[in-house]
Amino acid sequence: MRVEIWSDIACPWCYVGKARFEKALAAFPHRDDVEVVHRSFELDPGRARGDVQPVLTLLTRKYGMSEAQAQAGEDNLGAQAAAEGLDYRTRGRDHGSTFDMHRLLHFAKDRGRQDELLRILYRANFAEERSVYTEGAERLVELAVEAGLDAEAARAVLADPAAHADEVRADEREAAELGATGVPFFVLDRAYGVSGAQPAEVFTRALTRAWGERSPLRPVGQDTAEACGPDGCAVPQD
Repeated sequence: MRVEIWSDIACPWCYVGKARFEKALAAFPHRDDVEVVHRSFELDPGRARGDVQPVLTLLTRKYGMSEAQAQAGEDNLGAQAAAEGLDYRTRGRDHGSTFDMHRLLHFAKDRGRQDELLRILYRANFAEERSVYTEGAERLVELAVEAGLDAEAARAVLADPAAHADEVRADEREAAELGATGVPFFVLDRAYGVSGAQPAEVFTRALTRAWGERSPLRPVGQDTAEACGPDGCAVPQD
């Protein structure tokens, strides 16, 4: 079974939702048969690379709330994250473009390190004092190396604006086609969708239902045709 997760590194509920989903998956009896694929989704796709601002400024301008309300929301998110064993800085975080991070995640996917890099990017964005937005490509290269990727290869990806850009845009178009207007958005075997950072028990029910309702293969043609198996291949008889 395949689970696809659309998310953005700048999305705090994606950070929390990933932890809740993984808690459910860890207890799922068929977890070794579940493939998890991370898909790209930018909350702020038009933002320029150098356009960085404090999170509180973003929240007050985008949602029309007071700074006190915005800070209360951050404090609540910090509590939600802590409940899942995650570190979360409720003061002093910033916000910027995540497009290069998504490109790097597709590069990491090709090398089997996507989930590890995503975990590291989340931690860097939400828990560490150093910004993932203001230090340029070298900060992302440093995090890519921590995820087990080659520094020069990661640096080359970031230096080429076209590298993996099409994959990012394709993920975002597909999210729109599936009706995803926000993230995190979980799609199980292209049969069930779960929106938002749901409690772990919701993910448990979704996994169980999707697994139980997988469609068995329907044979086409005769089942007596020649084939190879563990005991060898059928030999035609005259």
